[in-house]
Amino acid sequence: MRTGHCVSFQPAIPFTDRQNRRPHLAGGATDALSRQIGARLSELRGQPVIVENKPGANQIIGAECVAKSAPDGNTLLVSDASSFVINPHLYTNMAYDGRRGFTPITVLVRFPWVVAVHPSVPADTFQELVAYARARPGALSYGSFGLGSSAHISVDYLKKLLGIDIVHVPYKGAGPAVTDLLGGQIQMMMVTPLLVEPHARAGKLRLLAAATRERIARLPGLPTVSESGVAGYEAGTWFALVGARRHAPRGEPRAVCGCEESAERAGVQGEVRRQAVVRNRRHTPEEFAAFLGTEYERWEKVVRLSGVKLE
Repeated sequence: MRTGHCVSFQPAIPFTDRQNRRPHLAGGATDALSRQIGARLSELRGQPVIVENKPGANQIIGAECVAKSAPDGNTLLVSDASSFVINPHLYTNMAYDGRRGFTPITVLVRFPWVVAVHPSVPADTFQELVAYARARPGALSYGSFGLGSSAHISVDYLKKLLGIDIVHVPYKGAGPAVTDLLGGQIQMMMVTPLLVEPHARAGKLRLLAAATRERIARLPGLPTVSESGVAGYEAGTWFALVGARRHAPRGEPRAVCGCEESAERAGVQGEVRRQAVVRNRRHTPEEFAAFLGTEYERWEKVVRLSGVKLE
């Protein structure tokens, strides 16, 4: 299984036969989710399942590896929205089709985001943060998971809507960015509560708003960005499980299609799934394919309005 944040399940291949690589770095949410699913699939199938992380190029390396794999049900990909519906709008020469280059299996989980700031920022509300940023263009910086990542695009889109200037600092993953946020090297992040809520409770960070359509159930006192003056704004990401693209006209081997229930059962039992804040209902492959189409169109608009461009 490739992560990186692309993850691939590789049944019946001894761990020592392959280098352990990831499309996402080890230790992040994708890695944890993938390993839980891999362990459960190994149990259900009665075969070893390898999680191989292949990071790099905004997840393109890991996704391309799976897209070019044999569609035999033995190589799957766990990745977030970037691999499927964001990168196609950022890169002109991708070696795979984000929407049609894989066999859709299911959406595993959705992660909403919150706006987190370092305590040194003199703002107790989102409105105060915006006012401070407007009065001091370029004085604040925010961290993302990398150039062209969903967090980068979403914050730059928000900056355009608000007419503010906050400097972007890209990192190789959310973990290093949160570390620098805690240290005050950057002042803001838009990130899953999973990574910042414990620090906020300890007073090391401050949560100002949720980038969700409705308030987060476990954070009922946290207003949304939409409530705070940016009507309709919503940001976050989701993680999906896909297989290599079917080459046979009559469809994918049962091995791939049968992974849907296994992945769902594995994901539901995992700690990452329990802490995802927004539970995801189970998608059939057909529903997931339709969802990809809708998300593809939505991100095309967000990428265009954000002004983010990559070569």
